[in-house]
Amino acid sequence: MEATQNDENALSQPQPQPQPQPQPQPISQPQTLSKNAQKKLLKQQRYEAKKAEKKAQEKRQKKEDAERKRKEWEETLASVTEEERAKLIESRRSLRKERMEKRSEEKEKKMERLNKAMQCGHKIVVDLDFAHLMTPSEIQSLVQQIMYCYAVNGRCINPCHLWLTGCEGEMGSQLKRLPGFDNWIIEKENRPYIEALQEQKENLVYLTADAETVLEELDPKKIYIVGGLVDRNRWKGITMKKAKEQGIQMAKLPIGNYLKMSSSQVLTVNQVIEILLKFIETKDWKVSFFQVIPQRKRPEADPEGCQEVAGEENEGKDDQLDGKKKCIEVPSQRKRPEADPEGCQEVEGEENEGKDDQLDRKKKCIEVPSHG
Repeated sequence: MEATQNDENALSQPQPQPQPQPQPQPISQPQTLSKNAQKKLLKQQRYEAKKAEKKAQEKRQKKEDAERKRKEWEETLASVTEEERAKLIESRRSLRKERMEKRSEEKEKKMERLNKAMQCGHKIVVDLDFAHLMTPSEIQSLVQQIMYCYAVNGRCINPCHLWLTGCEGEMGSQLKRLPGFDNWIIEKENRPYIEALQEQKENLVYLTADAETVLEELDPKKIYIVGGLVDRNRWKGITMKKAKEQGIQMAKLPIGNYLKMSSSQVLTVNQVIEILLKFIETKDWKVSFFQVIPQRKRPEADPEGCQEVAGEENEGKDDQLDGKKKCIEVPSQRKRPEADPEGCQEVEGEENEGKDDQLDRKKKCIEVPSHG
């Protein structure tokens, strides 16, 4: 009887469940890139290698030039008397001191203008939220355009209050690599403009070539937004779509009222901002367009009194066959301008720059009979 009861108790106890055997894990195969992705990766690697080689070559050239100048200076000092040597050394010190004082004075005036613009200048925002749509080389191109914008703005008599919004991720990393970027007198926001300027949403105006409203004047109360996107015609209408979804105003520059574009009316970021700066200075859209928009995008002749100013890095490659002119290659005697003290490249934009424009392109134009 006890045996039977013990058997029943044993049966009533929970029996241990058999442990499942571990299943063999499938061997993970390395993810293979598509042919298109492989081409992009190879192109980027070539670009980086070429860039590194160019940088190394410039460094070597700079070192060689410095060594050559040092030897020439030593040879000059060795070939003159003690009295003449002392005069040469003193003259060189005076010139260097004068140059540094002038540079310091110009930098101080520039900082005063930019600080004043932060308080009462026209507000212009560069929207940098499109980095995920661009390749690394396109991001680098946009960063160069922003550097150009800052340099031009700093030299303007009436600079604008410039904002960069969406300065994060790869875009932020590339911007921080710019020499002197941390010292730029400019608004830098990691947040999108719609968050950073939420309290002024009713004053936001997105400048897009697809808008129906034409911009006639610049309202000091408005905040004008420029899309920071190297388009390459892949993302047509994206800025207008974004502005509609956010419920903010849109407008386009009145380009069609003053000239006929030979291609699309999509301009680079630096061109748009420079046009706005020119309009702030001249209050004349026609002059602003003809001084900034490159010749290849406006094939007709310049109006009287308007000089052409190149606005893109590769503007020297523009077609010069405008009307009754024929271009031939000639050696250029013009030196490239030195870099800005804060790391911003010098950008041509002065009143008489059009006179030197043909030398920059290393071309000379001569009149030939028209067959048109």
